[in-house]
Amino acid sequence: MIVTVLLGLAAACLLGLGFVAQQHAAYTEPLGEMLHLHLLLDLVRKPLWLCGVATMVGGQVLGALALRRADVAQVEPLLATNLIFALAVAAAVYRERLGRCEWLGAVLVSGGVAMFLLAGQPHDGGVPGPVSVVWVAILATLMVAAVLVLVAVRVTLPTKAMLLAASAGMLYGIQDVLTRASLVTLEQAGRGPGALLTIWQPYTLLVIAVLGILLNQSAFDAAPLRISLPATTAAEPVIGIMLGVVILGERLRADPPALAGEVAGLIALVAGIVILGRSPYLAKSEQGAQRRPGRRRR
Repeated sequence: MIVTVLLGLAAACLLGLGFVAQQHAAYTEPLGEMLHLHLLLDLVRKPLWLCGVATMVGGQVLGALALRRADVAQVEPLLATNLIFALAVAAAVYRERLGRCEWLGAVLVSGGVAMFLLAGQPHDGGVPGPVSVVWVAILATLMVAAVLVLVAVRVTLPTKAMLLAASAGMLYGIQDVLTRASLVTLEQAGRGPGALLTIWQPYTLLVIAVLGILLNQSAFDAAPLRISLPATTAAEPVIGIMLGVVILGERLRADPPALAGEVAGLIALVAGIVILGRSPYLAKSEQGAQRRPGRRRR
């Protein structure tokens, strides 16, 4: 369990760093490129964005290693601490001390993770259920994410950023579950990594990952990190845990005290993420940004 926690926290650290770098790059793109693949084509020419993606991929690899050792419900809350690392890096870069709100957010996120794990004690995750059940769960999640995107098209920029970020987080949650499903399937079958090419999960995972990146970069393009990142960080673990239960048969303790602890832990986790997302340190990422021609004023 200690190794899993270390892998999860290291993954969260790299994910937080990667998100900060990506948002710095994406925020300078024209608003008209949101939700268009041309946004990604522009960003791939920016070294900072590529470094951010590489760092994020490194975090995802560590997250996959953690998922190989533990259930999704055990790993997801650890990955949700990525915002703490993003906050710490921003504070270090700008040489400013963390205030009361930042400490409160950090305590809520860390305490929420610990409370959920101690109360729920997730266990017994196995191979994915019937393909029909898996696809119904995935398609239902994608439909909810699509609704958020459709609503985002018609609202103001801050709300648009939060909705797009939430939809990206939902896709990242699917991605985490498919990663765990692929690893468990291969392990149960006693097959090597090359067998990933023979099962459907990795191909679906690739499509989901690209869509998630597009939605996340569109959210980063729409608003500063303090608005666009918390929704992603909150949605990913919630969706990942839910799908882990439905698709992989993971179990959480269901007695009243455990349920109360699980709910309280998730509420604290989300509340901490929101508080950290409002930190003025994360807002610094928008200061001094050079706007490309044609970009509207925020």
